[in-house]
Amino acid sequence: MEMSSIREGGVMPLFRPFGEKPIHVEYASVRPGQDCDMKSIRSLLQQAAVLAQLCASLTTFASTAFAQGGMFVPTGGMSSARSNHTATLLSNGKVLIAGGYNCCTATTLASAELYDPAAGTFTPTGSMNIGRNNHTATLLNNGKVLVAGGSDNNGLIQAGAELYDPATGTFTATGSMSTVRSNHTATLLNNGKVLVAGGITLAGTLASTELYDPATGTFTATGSMSTFRSNHTATLLNNGKVLIAGGENCCNFGVLTSEELYDSSTGTFSSTGSLQPFTNSSRILHTATLLNNGKVLVAGGAGGHFPAAPLLVQSYTTPRREPLPSPAT
Repeated sequence: MEMSSIREGGVMPLFRPFGEKPIHVEYASVRPGQDCDMKSIRSLLQQAAVLAQLCASLTTFASTAFAQGGMFVPTGGMSSARSNHTATLLSNGKVLIAGGYNCCTATTLASAELYDPAAGTFTPTGSMNIGRNNHTATLLNNGKVLVAGGSDNNGLIQAGAELYDPATGTFTATGSMSTVRSNHTATLLNNGKVLVAGGITLAGTLASTELYDPATGTFTATGSMSTFRSNHTATLLNNGKVLIAGGENCCNFGVLTSEELYDSSTGTFSSTGSLQPFTNSSRILHTATLLNNGKVLVAGGAGGHFPAAPLLVQSYTTPRREPLPSPAT
């Protein structure tokens, strides 16, 4: 047995975990041509056991660092390059990627694919009836996904909507909205309906809103917002109301600071103040996330007519909890 690859005896540093002192392990010496007696073999086996334990510890350490440090790691790639698409977590734990724009081919996509977190891969699923970008995709209580509005491959803004069924992997047409919309919001309410708010048409920005009822597959008008908005955010609060924040009013070329609340029990919007009055407090293309403490984190985006400078993070405190409205019959 050739043993020339085994080093002379001594102490070898193994690794240094992020600023810690190196871990050392002693190892025995076996020279080329030396007989491997039982003592040497036992020593080598002991060293192998120590190395195995250290490797296991390093794996655990890396896993802990990943969990605590928020590290990003690569995963499988989509089959098509996409922007202005949607990503919707399904009830089965997979993620539906619907439509978007492929700038490499200058086409709006009708294709969709599923991401499987267990396998870390994307696989094609059924395609939409038309290509869409800047649309919305909302998970319904029945497990299906409502895809609504957006622009098609010819740049035409759509009023149509369709449903994705994870059980069959297919899209089917459902009722159309009362008006074409792109860059709008779609929010699942506690009563199971979906609030579609604002957006843009070729004529300008919308203040109108409508409700999609999964039971009937139809859209009906509800109260209008006090301000025309597109590229805003809509966040369901713990009290059942929806916080509408920021966005853009293309009619007067203004990025907005105002906020308003939608009350599903009355079908009306009411003012709730505005984003904090500091430089660049107006926001477009930002995010708004409901936190566990009931506040809403509003972050990033662009302000005014210029690329966004770093914007301060703000939080909106949800008003006191009110009884939720009874589900519509």
